[in-house]
Amino acid sequence: MRFAYLGSGSQGNGLVVESGSTRVLLDCGFTLRDTVFRLGRLGLSPEDLSAIVVTHEHDDHVSGVGRLARQYRHGVWVTHGTVRGTPRQVFRDVDVHLVEGYRSFTVGDLHIRPFPVPHDAGEPAQYVFSDGAARLGVLTDAGEATRHIEAMLSGCQAIAIECNHDRSMLADGPYPPSLKSRVSGRLGHLDNASAAGLVGAIDTSRLSHVVAVHLSQSNNTPELARSALADALGCSTDWIAVADQTEGLGWREVR
Repeated sequence: MRFAYLGSGSQGNGLVVESGSTRVLLDCGFTLRDTVFRLGRLGLSPEDLSAIVVTHEHDDHVSGVGRLARQYRHGVWVTHGTVRGTPRQVFRDVDVHLVEGYRSFTVGDLHIRPFPVPHDAGEPAQYVFSDGAARLGVLTDAGEATRHIEAMLSGCQAIAIECNHDRSMLADGPYPPSLKSRVSGRLGHLDNASAAGLVGAIDTSRLSHVVAVHLSQSNNTPELARSALADALGCSTDWIAVADQTEGLGWREVR
């Protein structure tokens, strides 16, 4: 199994997970043209995708899903609440598969397990992907860590974890008070220290990849995110990868 990011941040998100001939795109917050370009950097075309899975209805995760799914006839896996919260045209004429009660499902060679997270969306889900031998846990857009989140990410060989903001940078930054409150609230986004605390609370004995994702361009830096996670893991900052908004992240093998 391997994975790569098209990009990650408030301007658009997309993650490709591959096992055998199966390639699943988690979220698509880019225009169709940009998505095709970003897939091309990874040596892929839209036709190579097997399915699209959606975490929640916010534009940076879902805005490109409908057009991509319609043009290339991809099925989309999504929760009831996300469908309800998304503009109707996004899923019009799309082959929608409803994720019921956060129950696991399979797409080709990938077993996909959804789990709930605290976020200001209708029915947000994050996911653990497995090829039967290794697991990749993905956590973005969560205001706080829960025991269930810890259990889902524990023992994974790879994790992609939200490091949205540095608390001091957010407090002193350009956002209006209402937005600062939303971002830092329990239904907002994980800050570096909270992400580090989560990593420190789970079983990391099998961990071979850690990727910081969904970094704010205004309220965080890659260096701060890497430092927080490295301190929690007792490793070098060079071992922590960052999925960039513009460049994404190249392929990483998970065994």
